[in-house]
Amino acid sequence: MDTCACALELLGMLVYVGAWLCALTTTLLPQWLTMSTALLPVESYELGLWETCVVQDVGGMECRAYDSLLGLSSDLKLARILMCASLAVGMLGMLVAIPGLYLVNSCKERGSFRTKRTLIIMGGVLGMISGVLCLIPVSYMAHLAVIRFFDDKIPDVVPRWEFGDALFCGWVGGFLLIVAGLLLVTSCLCSQEEPQPVLQRRYHVMSTDVSFRKRSEYV
Repeated sequence: MDTCACALELLGMLVYVGAWLCALTTTLLPQWLTMSTALLPVESYELGLWETCVVQDVGGMECRAYDSLLGLSSDLKLARILMCASLAVGMLGMLVAIPGLYLVNSCKERGSFRTKRTLIIMGGVLGMISGVLCLIPVSYMAHLAVIRFFDDKIPDVVPRWEFGDALFCGWVGGFLLIVAGLLLVTSCLCSQEEPQPVLQRRYHVMSTDVSFRKRSEYV
């Protein structure tokens, strides 16, 4: 396997792990949406997938988890399901891709090169699927925030939710997951077939020579 393909594998795995941690951080952060009011400027509110928080300017922060799963809005339920699915698919992709790395001593049996390449491609595809699953809920929540922010039916004095830090973290994580998957797939496309061992090639040459001599004697 050439150096370029090996470097793409390592780079893809490093980006993969970093992107998955970024998606995990996005899932856990309560700053999906933020809201501050002019009537109470010393406090701001934060909305996450698992809890809501009240942040004070003096440095205090109080968070409270949602009381009931059935009481959640449909957009939060969808975001929870898709983010958890993204993390699960991403973890599965890493577990599949790691044994397929060239530097990992696994799959020693015959045809190991094709097996490793198949594992890398499967891990890359799962990484891209994980990235798409991460981008969908983040973009959907941002879309709802934009629609509600510019809704003419709501009076101007009513405070509105705005983008939180978790949305930007989710966009970065989803994009990097797709990039990591593309790097892993590209490394397989750039790799060459594994050369045959010396003894195997020597045996193949000797058997070809013997068969040629037999044909010559027969003629």
